[in-house]
Amino acid sequence: MKVIFIKDVKNQGKAGDIKEVKDGYAQNFLIKNGYAVLYTKRSKEILDINNKNKADAYALEVKKCEKIKEELKDKVLKFSVKTGNKDQVFGVISTKQISLELEKMGYKIDKKKIIIDGPISSLGFHEVKINLHKQVQAKIRVELVK
Repeated sequence: MKVIFIKDVKNQGKAGDIKEVKDGYAQNFLIKNGYAVLYTKRSKEILDINNKNKADAYALEVKKCEKIKEELKDKVLKFSVKTGNKDQVFGVISTKQISLELEKMGYKIDKKKIIIDGPISSLGFHEVKINLHKQVQAKIRVELVK
């Protein structure tokens, strides 16, 4: 019996897969528990429509992230820090602080998406990466001043 998986089933198939399975397994487990539907012409059309909608939403999300990347390209986040002898900075700038500063500028970016290569603990400019999407990575400059 041919079925279309609605949900992921371990070692069987992922949502959207079309597979041939045994009749009893399909009727008594997959269809009964809502993991799959019987393959018909209509169910195939619905699957195609859903896949197209998902692809469109994905493309729109990537485009939105590309726009944010372009806007952030020229931005510089400025942090005033306390310094000691020989301009040694007390503490470091964290991803949370960068996230809060970006939020003040109107960008809602989770601190987990901000990647700092090394500690930001010296005066001057530092480059920080932001994973906006799987395919889009932005870079922003952070400046530490006295």
